[in-house]
Amino acid sequence: MAETRPTATAKPASSVQAKKSSNIISILAPVLCLVAGYIIWRFVLGNPSNFGEGKENGGFWPERHDPKTALSKMYLGGIIVPVLIGTFLTMLTFVVERFLTVSKATGTGSNADFVRKVQYHLANKNVDAALAECDKQKGSVGNVMKAGLHRYKEMISNNELNTEQKVLAIQKEVEEATALELPMLEKNLVFLSTIATVATLIGLLGTVIGMIRAFGNLGADSGGASSANELSIGISEALYNTALGIGTSAFAIIFYNMFTTKIDNITYGIDESGFTLTQSFASLYK
Repeated sequence: MAETRPTATAKPASSVQAKKSSNIISILAPVLCLVAGYIIWRFVLGNPSNFGEGKENGGFWPERHDPKTALSKMYLGGIIVPVLIGTFLTMLTFVVERFLTVSKATGTGSNADFVRKVQYHLANKNVDAALAECDKQKGSVGNVMKAGLHRYKEMISNNELNTEQKVLAIQKEVEEATALELPMLEKNLVFLSTIATVATLIGLLGTVIGMIRAFGNLGADSGGASSANELSIGISEALYNTALGIGTSAFAIIFYNMFTTKIDNITYGIDESGFTLTQSFASLYK
């Protein structure tokens, strides 16, 4: 008598679809911002009309003297200044990009209120109403909840699995949806954290280079009071690098902490969503 093998039950396909995202901004933004930083430094801050002397044109780093405005003094800070301006523009670019992404992921309304509404509908065994709430929420918590609810709805009519297996299937669906949502939230935050650390160091590098130039000029000139005046001017120009570096770093730290706090709140809402689905199914469909 031929042995009869049990037919394997097909694993239901996941309703979670991988999100396609372009990383082009991560590649182009720093390069374009550095180029923009040089253009601002060379042609805006270093415009000959901003200086009383040294109106030479052309060259990568033309010499300028006697600045007329405080901004034009930044030009005399040296070649590190355009790097710092580019770093600041890069920070602003990723702040705007993260703000748009995190705002979209937050969705509409309070995540706590959204979860309570879903719990209410599930307690009344109205899964379609819970799905409608996910469409209204339009955020990462709603996306994860919606993926879990689709599997939740499938498991209600599934007669092949026991309750524990159904709960595990719902939990796995939520985990897969979460694995797709969280990387999008944390993407490009590394630029802000890196700038927060590096900007100050770049500023100090510019200051050291400026101080070397200032003391070098002092050693080459034995003009007494005029040499001391030139030294004080050189030191003030060098300190512009420190100010730009510290300012950029401070803004990067503030926005990085702000975004990580918002992402932590979204992550908490996602975890609460998964717990809500599994507990509701386990209690209502034993």
